Amino acid sequence: MNEVFCCQFFLFFACSGQRKFQYLLKILSSFSARLGKLFGNLASSSRKLKVIFDNFPGGSHVFELMARFCYNNGTIEITPSNVVLLNCAAHYMEIGSNSSEKLNLGDQTEKFLEGINYWTWSELLQALKQCQDLLPATNSSFLLEKVLDCLVGRLTLPTLASPFTCSSNNSSSQLSCDTSSTCSMRNNWSQTTWWFEDLLVLNANSFEKVIRMMVSQKLEHATIFRFIVFRLKSIYIRVRPAEECRITAVSINLLSLFDRSSLSCKGLFDILLAARLKNLSKFYKLKLEHLIGSMLDQSTLDRLLVPSPQRNHHVYDVNLVLRLAKAFLLEGSKMSRNQWSKVASLMDSYLIEVAPDFLLKPAKFAALVMVLPDSARESSDRLYQAIDTYLQVHVQLSEEEKMRLCSVVNRDKLSAEALEHLAQNSNFPSRETLRSFITQQSKINISIHDHFSYLKNSSQSTFHSDAKGEQEALEQILIYARRHGHSKKIDNLETELQGMQKRVAEWEKVCTMMCSEKRIVTKPSLHGLGKARSLPKLCS
Repeated sequence: MNEVFCCQFFLFFACSGQRKFQYLLKILSSFSARLGKLFGNLASSSRKLKVIFDNFPGGSHVFELMARFCYNNGTIEITPSNVVLLNCAAHYMEIGSNSSEKLNLGDQTEKFLEGINYWTWSELLQALKQCQDLLPATNSSFLLEKVLDCLVGRLTLPTLASPFTCSSNNSSSQLSCDTSSTCSMRNNWSQTTWWFEDLLVLNANSFEKVIRMMVSQKLEHATIFRFIVFRLKSIYIRVRPAEECRITAVSINLLSLFDRSSLSCKGLFDILLAARLKNLSKFYKLKLEHLIGSMLDQSTLDRLLVPSPQRNHHVYDVNLVLRLAKAFLLEGSKMSRNQWSKVASLMDSYLIEVAPDFLLKPAKFAALVMVLPDSARESSDRLYQAIDTYLQVHVQLSEEEKMRLCSVVNRDKLSAEALEHLAQNSNFPSRETLRSFITQQSKINISIHDHFSYLKNSSQSTFHSDAKGEQEALEQILIYARRHGHSKKIDNLETELQGMQKRVAEWEKVCTMMCSEKRIVTKPSLHGLGKARSLPKLCS
């Protein structure tokens, strides 16, 4: 907070923790319309007044620059390093509103900004930092747009190979070479990525503006994407966690602007890992996972081996891989046979890698095994290898759990070597046993399907006894399904059972109400039989 004191003919400016400045009020007021309105009628007063300017742009340093302009009769040397500060101060203090065009500080700074295309790269970066620091000061947003537009425009120049090729000499019509020693630091940088580190200063608001400008000015999408990944991986930058979350969320949203061909699966995984380290909304993480899943055929095994956030359940994050695989299935109709084959091979490699994890629950491993259809695999050898490893590690599995896993292996797709191994494998049941198990499973599925169809067709039933019978039948099927390991079906059955129980409770409530009403209703007279109202039809 900055404070301005007025006492007789002097103005005192104080900024927290800094020295005070004393100025002639008359001189400042002759240029600043804002000060003139504040102190015009009080300059001759002996009272000591205090006026607080909230968030004076740039603090005491900029106030001193403004005062220097006033004391020099409306002249000051304007440079790329102070033009942004002077422009914001001029608008804030309304310098020039009541003066001639010659003395208008706002016009002078804006005229100087017309030569922004001749500034050096380092001068543009300095102006960018000042604009961000001054927000939301008056006119700073306009200046920020101007600086960002020039920065992005500089990047799109086909002949520009380094950031130090421009001069800030406005009188020159040619770009001159900057011999800054910083050039030697950039020798090893690619001609398309030399600016990555410089633009790490962008805050979330400026970051989004820059990316959108790059896209609109036809900068290569692959280069922009690489910059986004570079920014999110630069964890050494000291920014507030909330600001970092905003930049991550903005980055994920901006990915929709790019051509799919410009995105790399490796880069998307880097963004995902950066997002996992932040307190980011689940919405953005799922959005990113869906994008990665649609490109799962481009992934590698090491990308999928993400440590589990809950190490007490399993070593690797199998839930993430399941979500990615399901996202791929959603795009399955657009995928070629080659893409399906790559994903199946990748999933088999993942299964072999996670199978020895003794913390991995049978239900999770079964979900991984069955997430892809059998048609995706040309061979079942590696799937058989993964299941065999899992059975050797998890010796405590029940017969039903073993049957569920083993029934997934298509023996017709096993090689002669795998079949020979299978014939001597005591962990795997015989073909006849599996065939019996699969037949039993099919009967249960048909029974559940028929019952759901019955419930749907009889949902308008009006008899309390029928509802009670439906509930009992559903409970029996639920017990049978749970006993035979139908975890997916159980969830649907339990939901239906809860609805059934609620419906029975409603029936009982209606019946109780009807019984109580029946006791107090008198017999209708004969002449009223023709007009007697029927009871409303009960609804389930």
